[in-house]
Amino acid sequence: MKQVLLVGAGGFLGAVLRYSLAACCPSDRFASGTLLVNTLGCLVIGAVVAWVELRGELEAETRALLVVGVLGSLTTFSAFGDEVMSFAREGRALAASGVVLAHLTLGLGGVVLGRALATWALR
Repeated sequence: MKQVLLVGAGGFLGAVLRYSLAACCPSDRFASGTLLVNTLGCLVIGAVVAWVELRGELEAETRALLVVGVLGSLTTFSAFGDEVMSFAREGRALAASGVVLAHLTLGLGGVVLGRALATWALR
């Protein structure tokens, strides 16, 4: 139960942070707010991964609050970036490229399909 509450608290903080950062960067012409939160999320998860590699594992409570809660709510792009970098560091360039291609193709395809289905259903 404690883990769930920590994830929830972190999620609240991440969502508020995402909203606040995006509000500071109007994104009518270019999705600068989204770019900012995704870049910040990647920066933080990179620092967390390096910390873990150099200092040891994070405690379960810290991971629940920071990684799953705050970063998970701020952006899932940070997890995507970390996974791609892990494959690349392992010398698995094909897997890294495949993950990038799959996320872009399926993610953008999902948006297109979702819009089409909603438009069809609402007419």
